[in-house]
Amino acid sequence: MKKRVFAVALALAAGVGLSACGSTGETVGTVGGAVVGGAIGSELSGGSTLGTVGGAAAGGYVGNKLGERWEERR
Repeated sequence: MKKRVFAVALALAAGVGLSACGSTGETVGTVGGAVVGGAIGSELSGGSTLGTVGGAAAGGYVGNKLGERWEERR
């Protein structure tokens, strides 16, 4: 349980920290999605490398698409 809380807290802190550095919605979405996806993938797969990398890739893709939509609305 402590690992899960730490992973989620780390993902949120990294996402918030990196969002201030991003120049576009796509960049912020991709980085934030990759961080959160990697943390979730790691947790669901028991810490396996494949699960972490797969989660980061999926999260980055979803975050990029959400960032594109956000930019279009703005």
